Amino acid sequence: MTVLIVGGGGREHAIAYAVSKSAKADKIYCVPGNAGIAGIAECVDIQVMDFEEIARFAKKVKADLVIVGPDDPLAAGIVDVLQGYGLKVFGPDGKAAILEGSKAFSKDLMKKYNIPTAKYEVFDNADKAMAYLETVSYPVVLKADGLALGKGVLICETQEAARDGVKQIMMDKKFGIAGNRMVIEEYMTGREVSVLTFCDGKTIKVMSSAQDHKRAGDGDTGLNTGGMGTFSPSPFYTAKIDEYCKKNIYKPTVDAMTDEGRPFKGVIFFGLMLTEDGPKVLEFNARFGDPEAQVVLPRMKNDIIDVMLACVDGTLGKIKLEFEDNAAVCVMLASQGYPGKYERGFLISGLEQFKGKDDYYVFHSGTKKTGKGIVTNGGRVLGVTAKGNDLKDARRKAYEACEWIDFDNKYMRHDIGKAIDEA
Repeated sequence: MTVLIVGGGGREHAIAYAVSKSAKADKIYCVPGNAGIAGIAECVDIQVMDFEEIARFAKKVKADLVIVGPDDPLAAGIVDVLQGYGLKVFGPDGKAAILEGSKAFSKDLMKKYNIPTAKYEVFDNADKAMAYLETVSYPVVLKADGLALGKGVLICETQEAARDGVKQIMMDKKFGIAGNRMVIEEYMTGREVSVLTFCDGKTIKVMSSAQDHKRAGDGDTGLNTGGMGTFSPSPFYTAKIDEYCKKNIYKPTVDAMTDEGRPFKGVIFFGLMLTEDGPKVLEFNARFGDPEAQVVLPRMKNDIIDVMLACVDGTLGKIKLEFEDNAAVCVMLASQGYPGKYERGFLISGLEQFKGKDDYYVFHSGTKKTGKGIVTNGGRVLGVTAKGNDLKDARRKAYEACEWIDFDNKYMRHDIGKAIDEA
């Protein structure tokens, strides 16, 4: 088979790695790819939002399967365009991708179908949002309605901070048109857990759990980012919680989307909060999480092509998902200053140390190949992942591997997976 992957980050590198292990994948292309993906696939410089060019290229190389990684093209309907060219595509179409594309839609869906989530209100008027802030208890959570690269969520401790947040989102348009509408919801407390699932429109299969670390600084301080590291599985996601979520959250979500005329095929990412009142949904994503994919996919035993084709063809019920009985930890090496201003173009050394080492991986998020070598080309640069017998072993190995790599302005959190010690 010829496989085309759309995207150029750490998530797509993890997907490419999984695809490369499949006996069915004879040739792998990636658009636009990155310096790490280039070691697995043939990268072609086509941007992810250039749907027509991607479609023409996929037809030219006779792609048997197109896998769409990022959220923006999914929400904008890339699957519909590619299917219009007769291509087989893994990922939700535009009608289904709204599950992530609009937080207001997803909150209203959960309310309608009694799927547990935080109490909320939706606003498209800044003055009305400001007035509502006088009636709520604090802290409170503000969310830009649309896609904002994982950064459109503000946790506000006071009314003054919340008013400033409304100004940033709705008036100053800090997150662009994503802030034309916003959701104000109650602040939930508890353990956060990420659960990735495969869906074929009617059947849903749960992958191994994970836990992301969104804040930029140690101790969960600083601004929200796209993710500074993660581990899998979560020791807090018990068999009892899994059973509850399958019955009250996962299957009801898939059924709700079908009932709404938006059958979902692809990956639904459930961001959960394990509250005192039980698990509740923080957010949905309509694709693999990043960096969650970097700890979940290396542990998956299945041939990923088999699973993805089953999702597309509606035969997922015949698949038994299996994961290794071990653990993985990913630490993001970032550029100092991220998610604010940062510099690019610094030479990266030490990547060769990962070659031939089982259980150690380095997934490229923001890199570029130049005449002098591979350089930094983004805020999140590399996802350093290690597998171990258990989470503590994997964490030790991941931080060991972080020391193999060096570049100017290298930054990372030092407490990824620290919650493991409390389990």
